[in-house]
This record gives sequence, structure tokens and C-alpha cells, in this order.
Amino acid sequence: MDSCILSGDMKIFVHHIYELQKGIRYMALCTIDKTDESFAIQRLEKSGLEYEICPINAHRLNLFFGKKECIDIVRLICNRPLNLLTPEEDFILGTMLGYDVCQQCERYNHRKTLIQSA
Repeated sequence: MDSCILSGDMKIFVHHIYELQKGIRYMALCTIDKTDESFAIQRLEKSGLEYEICPINAHRLNLFFGKKECIDIVRLICNRPLNLLTPEEDFILGTMLGYDVCQQCERYNHRKTLIQSA
């Protein structure tokens, strides 16, 4: 990938690296094209950040990256597609990614209610 012309996904990816380096966040998630994978891995390794790749399909992947402690948890939780996570795993992951805690609580309650009524 030409580093002067970045796709929208990769601009967000590079910005997340900046935020991680500044201590604004501890972990990030980007969904990217497989064609961007080698560029992303090179940037992460150059930055000294841990990462975990979770394939979605033949063309796209979820790329988690950040502090080792966080990525270690991702490796334990994300052993299947994200839509198959338990409500508890989904809550943990969302909170670690810095999503609004109250919205995560609402999401957890909604998902838990759906499971209990099934």
C-alpha cells in the first residue's frame, strides 16, 4: 500500500495508533481489508504494539491492537465470530475498547433479556 494514499479504514487505523501512543486508549479495533493486512502489521510491529487478527471472511478481518494486557484478554475471548460472544464477553470487550459504559450496560441487559426469553 502506498503510504501517501491511505483508505478511510487505514486513516482510522493510523489515528488509533497515535491515540495508543499518547495514552488516550489502551486498545483499539479496526475492521480492514486483507489487502491492508501487511501494511497494518508492519506499522504495529514498528510501534511495538501487540495485536490479534480475527478473520471475518476471505476479504476482511478484525484487527485488535494495543497494550499486551488487553490483547491477552482478546486472545482468550475472541476465539469465534464477535456476534457469537456471550453477553458477558461482549460487555467486557466493549468496555475494554472504551465504549460508553452506560450504553454497554444497556446492550448487556438487552442481550441477556433476549437469551432469557428464548
